[in-house]
Amino acid sequence: MADAGSAPPRGAAIRPFDQSLPMALLRAREAVMRGFRRLLREHGLNEQEWRIMRALMEADELEIGELAERVFILKPSATRTLKNLEARGLVGRSRPKSDQRRALISLTTKGRALFDELAPHSEQEYARIAQRIGRRDMDELYLLLGRVTDTLNRR
Repeated sequence: MADAGSAPPRGAAIRPFDQSLPMALLRAREAVMRGFRRLLREHGLNEQEWRIMRALMEADELEIGELAERVFILKPSATRTLKNLEARGLVGRSRPKSDQRRALISLTTKGRALFDELAPHSEQEYARIAQRIGRRDMDELYLLLGRVTDTLNRR
């Protein structure tokens, strides 16, 4: 009998790799992101930069930690990405007079203009995906993913 710290025996019963839920989700994510990545590259952005811009467009301004959490980027990576966006003039930082230790991040006028330029193209990509998989399946997918997230996040 193997001890608790050892690896399972070779050939142990485990579901086939192609039925791994994390892998199925990654394959679906890659299929979805293919069209978005092309669009972002054409505008000199990567996925993390776009997620940050989208979050800031809706929230107006956020602290770095809250922003990182909202867009599922580790705080050090978010900080690095924000420095890149700031160097390009797409985001700015401000400090509230009430607490100079806090930094609030927001889109600049240039950042909002880039967002406004990209948004219709992003929606076209959503429409393309919905046309390919069907509006009903797309709506069901959102419901299922929301349910999985809510259920697995419950303690």
